[in-house]
Amino acid sequence: MGPLGATCEELLETWFGLRTLLVSSCTHALEMAALLLDLQPGDEVLLPAFTFVSTANAFVLRGVRPVFVDVDGSGNLDVAAAAALRSRRTRAVCAVHYAGNSCDLDALAAALPGLPLVEDAAQAIGATFRGRPLGTRGVAGAISFHETKNVGCGEGGALGLPRPDLVERAEFIREKGTDRRKFSQGLVDKYTWVDIGSSYVLSELNAAYLEPQLRALERIQARRAQVFARYRQALAVPSARAGARIIEPPEHNGAGNAHLFALVFRSPEQRTRYIAQMGASGILTPFHYVALHRSPMGRRFHDGRPLPISDQLTDCLVRLPLFFNIADTQVDEVIDRTLEFLRAL
Repeated sequence: MGPLGATCEELLETWFGLRTLLVSSCTHALEMAALLLDLQPGDEVLLPAFTFVSTANAFVLRGVRPVFVDVDGSGNLDVAAAAALRSRRTRAVCAVHYAGNSCDLDALAAALPGLPLVEDAAQAIGATFRGRPLGTRGVAGAISFHETKNVGCGEGGALGLPRPDLVERAEFIREKGTDRRKFSQGLVDKYTWVDIGSSYVLSELNAAYLEPQLRALERIQARRAQVFARYRQALAVPSARAGARIIEPPEHNGAGNAHLFALVFRSPEQRTRYIAQMGASGILTPFHYVALHRSPMGRRFHDGRPLPISDQLTDCLVRLPLFFNIADTQVDEVIDRTLEFLRAL
């Protein structure tokens, strides 16, 4: 944590309005959140099945059983399904703000009163719910600066801490369980081991790459929103006519961040054909997650409940190119080739 790392934290704290620790990845931010919750073996955490493995691994590493919950059509946690799965062993819920669109945090708080919330806001830098930045409503909020995100530094993340009482311990955990930060501030004459922890500090080299992007966040978001809007305007009606659909921001969503633009086809075969046809034109259109309950590791924890929307998104969702420096001519090409495929359907 050199001067550029400190500057990144200041910029993030200005946005979030709370103490935000710059860390080495969103994966590590989630691991720190699990440590802050003092979760124990045998505890359970509710989390969406349609998410990246880090969402579950952070808790599994503490001996916690992940309880996979289905998602709604926007890819966000199905609140009613989560409430139905709460048990006497449930210690927390982890909401993933899929595609930079918010989970319904008001409904979640009402459905699961008293249950600590961890926000996996990996995809949600710059997005809000009820006027508040995503990642600021729970016990902790994790942000990603992986190269695939709106703002990135190759690998990096941040942990927002809405509860001031957890800040000092989080600083210990980030610095390998030592009070090194107090030492650097001149508050102690030497630093020592005071808690559990690991090496979660972002390197100054990564911070140097991240800092100018954080300063340009508004411009980055505006360009992404422009590309998203062009895709939506051109493809919404033709997609519906072909029996496909767009992942739309839910009605309760605040300001999204245009993290991704995704189509959901009627069948896996249609998606496979689309990816192949776009690839033949030199256009990369990848799918996204394999739902965790269908993975070899996830099957160790899942009880066999059907999770139909998570299955559908696993099999039928595909993402269109969306990044800050995509050219308008490239956007036109993606739209034209996609329209050709949809018309053929």
